[in-house]
Amino acid sequence: QFSGLLGTVYRRGNLSFTRDGNSLLSPVGNRISLFDLKNNKCETLPLATRLNIVCVGLSPDGSLAILIDEEGAALLVSLIGKCVIHQFYFHKPVHSVSFSPDGKKFVVTKDNLAYLYHAPGKKREFNAFVLDKTYYGPYDETTCIDWTDDSKCFAVGSKDMSTWVFGAERWANLIYYSLGGHKDVIVACFFEENSLDLYTISQDAALCVWQCDTELDGLKPMPPKDAAKEKKAAEDDEELLEEPKGEEIHGKADPTEQETRTKVKYSRVAKYFFNKEGDFNNLTAAAYHKKTHLLVTGFASGVFHLHELPDFNLIHSLSISDQRIASISINCTGDWIAFGCSGLGQLLVWEWQSESYVLKQQGHFNSMVSLAYSPDGQYIVTGGEDGKVKVWNTSSSFCFVTFTEHNSGVTAVTFTSTGYVVLSASLDGTVRAFDLHRYRNFRTFTSPRPRQFSCLAVDSSGEIVAAGSQDSFEIFIWSMQSGRLLDVLAGHEGPISSLSFNPMKCVLASASWDKTVKLWDMLDSWRTKETLIMNSDVLVVAFRPDGKELAVAALNGQITFWDHENAVQTGSIEGRHDLQMGRKELDKITAKQAAKGKSFTTLCYSADGQSILAGGLSKFVCIYNVKEQILMKKFEISCNYSLDAMEEYLDRRKMTEFGSMALIDEGGGGDEGVAIPLPGVKRGDMSYRHFKPEIRVTCVRFCPTGRSWAATTTEGLLLYSLDSGLIFDPFELDIDVTPSNIHKTLNQKEYTIAIVMAFKLNEKKLIQEVIEAVPSSEVDVVCSSLPDLYVEKLLEFLASAFETSCHLEFYLIWAHKLLMLHGQKLKTRSVKLLPVIQFLQKSIQRHFEDVSKLCEWNIYNIKYALAISQQRGMKRPAEETPEDEEELDSDSDYLM
Repeated sequence: QFSGLLGTVYRRGNLSFTRDGNSLLSPVGNRISLFDLKNNKCETLPLATRLNIVCVGLSPDGSLAILIDEEGAALLVSLIGKCVIHQFYFHKPVHSVSFSPDGKKFVVTKDNLAYLYHAPGKKREFNAFVLDKTYYGPYDETTCIDWTDDSKCFAVGSKDMSTWVFGAERWANLIYYSLGGHKDVIVACFFEENSLDLYTISQDAALCVWQCDTELDGLKPMPPKDAAKEKKAAEDDEELLEEPKGEEIHGKADPTEQETRTKVKYSRVAKYFFNKEGDFNNLTAAAYHKKTHLLVTGFASGVFHLHELPDFNLIHSLSISDQRIASISINCTGDWIAFGCSGLGQLLVWEWQSESYVLKQQGHFNSMVSLAYSPDGQYIVTGGEDGKVKVWNTSSSFCFVTFTEHNSGVTAVTFTSTGYVVLSASLDGTVRAFDLHRYRNFRTFTSPRPRQFSCLAVDSSGEIVAAGSQDSFEIFIWSMQSGRLLDVLAGHEGPISSLSFNPMKCVLASASWDKTVKLWDMLDSWRTKETLIMNSDVLVVAFRPDGKELAVAALNGQITFWDHENAVQTGSIEGRHDLQMGRKELDKITAKQAAKGKSFTTLCYSADGQSILAGGLSKFVCIYNVKEQILMKKFEISCNYSLDAMEEYLDRRKMTEFGSMALIDEGGGGDEGVAIPLPGVKRGDMSYRHFKPEIRVTCVRFCPTGRSWAATTTEGLLLYSLDSGLIFDPFELDIDVTPSNIHKTLNQKEYTIAIVMAFKLNEKKLIQEVIEAVPSSEVDVVCSSLPDLYVEKLLEFLASAFETSCHLEFYLIWAHKLLMLHGQKLKTRSVKLLPVIQFLQKSIQRHFEDVSKLCEWNIYNIKYALAISQQRGMKRPAEETPEDEEELDSDSDYLM
């Protein structure tokens, strides 16, 4: 079950803060992530649109969101239940969507029209989106929307350089009003608080201030007879039309004299320019906070300005990146400002008063290539083609450190067995070791002649580092302690594609394109112990966690399993048909033919060694059972059709007589569509091509705790976890094991029997109830009398209970007694139990970190209080005024 998306924090679309101002909604490709800034957590909602999300509308009460993708398909999403309530198709690309402040209506702009819909309410409706009115007026595409505070009117900006104010109801003195005054596309328009005064901002960085001669209370409703006449006319129209279009309002840019006599009038009070003389910096995004009159504007060069309106005083201006700022949002209190840069995939939340970052996250600039879990499953390290190595926290989904020492693409990353050292190999000819205590690069391993390293392995002790090169067909061995090159292993006749150390012995397996896998024995001075001959180029090799079996994936799409002690093949899986390639837009051959040459490029055993994960250049990750050699499950990594190679067949609608539509270069001028030059004009970028990223899985890894697995894909780093909540999975169930019987046994204080019975039913709530009913003095006795089989089940339950429960000491007593009493027996089955123990360790470690922070803070506070109380009786120099003394006294009283 999909549990989270790391590695990408923002793609495109508008950012929006939730109602309380503590969380931020960010569109990531075709999914949406919720960043909880107070608790420092991030979660990705388990739903996805068909294409990349372009705009998000959030209802004022924060319970509903409308997500609209590139083609105009909309999802109505409940943010409370995190599920899709309704789907709707707008038929054309939508530019923006905005709910009215009272939550009863919402406006959608597409083409040159604005549509007013009734917002879905609390009651059940047959159709969630009911069209109320359609507004005509602008000649070109509409770009932005803003509502007045009482939901009576809204303003729409357009690419034809005009702004239109429309009444949400038909007011007698305001049906529509058109404002000019700009020389470029309107980027944003904002109403002043509780008034009809308006600010409009255009792309050439000009701001117009418009004043209205009427207050909001001065809007008069239509006299009844006109309204009745209009209604009848509207009904006549509706009879002629097939579908009800709602009421239509046609605006004119130059109304006649008598039409404007009794109507609302606007006048331009001021016009300001953001750019200094001779500066040509396009304004790309803006946001306005009505209560504090704060205007934030973002520019194409990555600069943002803060101004106070209506006087246009500059508060401060800063540069946050060198890419254009695509979206800006301000939270309800006006303290935090969120910026999204789609070029680099950056998401920043800036607290402008203290001038500090609340959140600063960025994914890999282009695709991630590899990943590795830390031994306790708490952290994930990823390496990307941009030469960065990033470490992510799996529980909060944030990246907490980025290493930028490599000057070329990173090809492989791994953790050592201690979990405090990260190693990365790169095409720049170095292998670097990073320390997670001090966040520094403390070792750099290089070869005598510069080589490009394609793969990396570190042995179980963390002392020996091996890297394979692409261009010299050699394997280099270094010592971690001294950083010296120990040995160069030659023998392969093709590029080294993969390395893997046996977790239990000092044996290194190396795979190469020369159709062999060689096993090198470290204790026997690195002599080749065995050479396994394959019938195709070998791409990836992996050891089972207990070191008894070796899995090899080759270019012909086969996964073979070997008993490497005796060099015997124990099984094989024909996996080529499970990959199910998609056809790229420009491919000349069908997906079925292309799949014949495709294979798995990444392999990984599950933590218990029973199944194997495999992924390649397609949108599927396959899980096979090793013993039965059958496909257990296929995960579809993405359903985002904005990526290439998603569909198996090409879309007929995209085929023209000249070939595929994809061949026609559409994206010439950045975001604004094609900048087609006039014939004979040579200026402009000749090399710019619009491209679609292709869907692929570059690396899969299973978590050592055995409860989740991760894959690096074009979309980002995807996490999938076990969902244990929904399944009834009894264990050795008898007829007399029922919840009522368990409660009876509990009342008779036969705790051990009750625990065994609860585990037979295997209902998590019931187990928790039984265990929490045991008095802490009895824990010792119960643990000693528990059958061996249930000890590991209880340990697994404790590990998962630590994540949610607040009875920390009680569960720690349980874990302590179990491990003390059964430690020796558990040690004999250590390989099988390792995932459970690591899961337990991860949970306890997390609590330890949290509690130790709290204790340190409390110790500091007590010391401070003591210091102040000691100072209290001391005499002060005479200069101090008595007022200060009184203040200090009251201060220390308060602290004590």
